[in-house]
Amino acid sequence: MPGQVLIYGGTGDIGTATARLLRICGYSLHLVGRDETRLAALAGELGAGFTAGDVTSADLFTRATQEASNGGRIAGLVYAVGTINLKPLGRLTEADFEQDFRVNALGAAKAVQAALPALKMGDEPSSVVLFSTVAVAQGFASHASISMAKGAVEGLTLALAAELAPKVRVNAIAPSLTRTRLAHGLISNETVATGIAHMHALPRLGTAEDVGALAAFLVSEASWITGQIIGVDGGRSTLRPKG
Repeated sequence: MPGQVLIYGGTGDIGTATARLLRICGYSLHLVGRDETRLAALAGELGAGFTAGDVTSADLFTRATQEASNGGRIAGLVYAVGTINLKPLGRLTEADFEQDFRVNALGAAKAVQAALPALKMGDEPSSVVLFSTVAVAQGFASHASISMAKGAVEGLTLALAAELAPKVRVNAIAPSLTRTRLAHGLISNETVATGIAHMHALPRLGTAEDVGALAAFLVSEASWITGQIIGVDGGRSTLRPKG
């Protein structure tokens, strides 16, 4: 039975794609993001509630959970928040490592922690969807900070899936490079983007809709899936294209 879904990063491309698909499925939505103007516009389009704030703010998770649940059940939580901080190890500062960890891993843990009583309500299991990256499994140069942070997200996913079963299902999606505003600096040069696309067995870059479709499925349909790290990566984590 559709219920309320709390989406962090709701105005990001993947968060927005997920929200639109879940709305079609009949879910009520509560969106969280930093840009209040964009957030209010999307919430108005989708008939959603919203909370504006940054995931590094101490009180955001409590506020968002309270406003989303209003004392009731939360059927799903999607933490579609991330960073792309690509530097060689020698150029990474302690602040880089701390910021990537806070936004990607600690934020995910705090979002689930704040929502846990609401996620545990009701007879049906609720669903948590977190986000990793193909770089954790594959290993890419200049990805030390983000891979370390997203590796922590994968460990968090497995730990919470074990701890919170059977009341809460917890899974993570590990995309390859996707055409989003966050990745604009990497793909703004179309020659470079095409070269990266051809490193995939399915030779294109991902779209927000590719990733959002799996996130929406994990919330709405995947009642016997938990503790999984699922790649939406054109085969990059496991395959080597011909030639």
